Amino acid sequence: KFSSMLVGNILSYRGADGKINGRISDTGGYKCRINKKIMEGFTMRILPEETGAVVIDMQEKLMMAMNETKACEEKAAMLLKGLQVLSVPTVIVQQYTKGLGYTLPSLYEAAGTTEYCEKASFSCCRNKAVLNKLESMGKKNILVMGTEAHICVLQSCIDLKAAGFQPVMVVDAVASRREADKKIAIERAIQEGILVTTAEAVLFELTLDSTNPCFKAISKLVK
Repeated sequence: KFSSMLVGNILSYRGADGKINGRISDTGGYKCRINKKIMEGFTMRILPEETGAVVIDMQEKLMMAMNETKACEEKAAMLLKGLQVLSVPTVIVQQYTKGLGYTLPSLYEAAGTTEYCEKASFSCCRNKAVLNKLESMGKKNILVMGTEAHICVLQSCIDLKAAGFQPVMVVDAVASRREADKKIAIERAIQEGILVTTAEAVLFELTLDSTNPCFKAISKLVK
């Protein structure tokens, strides 16, 4: 006898003792049993001790051309302030700073740093210095915010996943010049197995519960 619970396309099954004995994955119309040992450590929760963040190309000249620039900036700033409260480290990445300018001052302030990594490639992972910086954080989850959603952000997310991270696209803290491109970027990200969330949702997920000493500060940020 066993009971089951479907989460996404992963079916957990429990024995009579109530313990999870394994899982079944529904993949392309057929089911394959996944041994319990393979699933050890498997979690969909975004935990603060396992999480870092990257800000991609939220630079002055680029942001001026984005759709809903102000809203994106505000959500990114709120998220960065919250990450500081929660002691989640952040890496800021810039594309061709000489021509495109620096990251918005409000975001430097929110992140509590003016340090940044320079890149020329669209994906931040194609820059060895940036990838080394991300790896040095020792975090599994990488929250991703930035521009443009369908170019540098999407390519970075895909490459982060290939590099062994679990990228999390924060959809209200990413932007494109055209809303249609952002929509397609989010859809493609989901197809690639990248998690998506919002700034408020992930801050409360990282906070875990109302007994967290950071809860009041996080609550004030999202109001």
